[in-house]
Amino acid sequence: MKYDYLVVGAGLFGAVFARQAADAGKRVLVIDKRPHIAGNVYTEAVEGIQVHQYGAHIFHTNDKAVWAYVQRFAEFNRFTNSPVANYHGELYSLPFNMYTFNRMWGVVTPAQAEAKIAEQRRAAGITEPRNLEEQAISLVGTDIYEKLIKGYTQKQWGRACTDLPAFIIKRLPVRFTFDNNYFNALYQGIPVGGYTAMVARMLAGIEVRLNTDYLADKAALDALADRVVYTGPIDAYFGNCLGPLAYRSVRFETEVLDQPNFQGNAAVNYTDAETPWTRIIEHKWFEFGKGADGQDLPKTVISREYSSEWKPGDEPYYPVNDAQNGALYKAYKALAEKEEKVVFGGRLGEYKYYDMDQVIASALSCAERLLR
Repeated sequence: MKYDYLVVGAGLFGAVFARQAADAGKRVLVIDKRPHIAGNVYTEAVEGIQVHQYGAHIFHTNDKAVWAYVQRFAEFNRFTNSPVANYHGELYSLPFNMYTFNRMWGVVTPAQAEAKIAEQRRAAGITEPRNLEEQAISLVGTDIYEKLIKGYTQKQWGRACTDLPAFIIKRLPVRFTFDNNYFNALYQGIPVGGYTAMVARMLAGIEVRLNTDYLADKAALDALADRVVYTGPIDAYFGNCLGPLAYRSVRFETEVLDQPNFQGNAAVNYTDAETPWTRIIEHKWFEFGKGADGQDLPKTVISREYSSEWKPGDEPYYPVNDAQNGALYKAYKALAEKEEKVVFGGRLGEYKYYDMDQVIASALSCAERLLR
């Protein structure tokens, strides 16, 4: 059988593109080297709890069109992300807000908090931030940087904050209000029944082959379709011919606990340098501690997350967007543009950090362009 499109990767980008192509009357084959669909948003029921097997994924967007699109495939609950920071047993609100400033300095008004940050910025002598450390101190002052940013960030990226670009921290929300909503997005929640069920609905009626490694059998698979939509690592596609791009990877230690409540929150970040994990996720709180029947669950499932430098055999998670890797990606992108039959998309195909709504918007845009 000849297909119009071979979609490599059954994650969000691949599933959305495949859905759009199939709805346009195209013959589509989706393959994935993993034994499951949904990529890194894959969820699996454990003790009645939807466990995010590749780390916490909270859907949030201000894009009304994307929100309308995902609701075709899932009902979303009202979960709001309000993580907590743990620094040697001291607990602070995230995002950085008036609760954080009060706990850190005892200030009670926004004016007092702003004055404290301005004082510490002046003392640090920062005018134009040149790296992540200087950008963080400019945003929230030295005390918060030292306790809540420095150790966590260095664990997350495996690099000194002075060696990381300033723009990484610019996404960090800082509010002079008592608002614990981390994303502050118009639309936010978790799909009821988990992300895997949502992606399965996207792929309904579309042929999917799992445990299929595209790069291991590229010529034969390419011959099946007129065009290829590739969502794997762009450097791997070209056999790392220009050298490997750098990624950060994440390792998870997940365990079932015979107790109803471990930490009282979905996410607790451990911001000191001494604790080896970056955060602990307690999955049941993404669905308010309730099972599918709405009843309280007697057990809980937690995952400790450990960040590490990617090496062959690991799952690549986060592109390391420094100058060196940016230049290397541009060289790979130039090669990709010469591939007439192949379109590169998604977090790995474009070597770009994407939130879920951005992945979906990108896939919809790609489909619209190709399916005209």
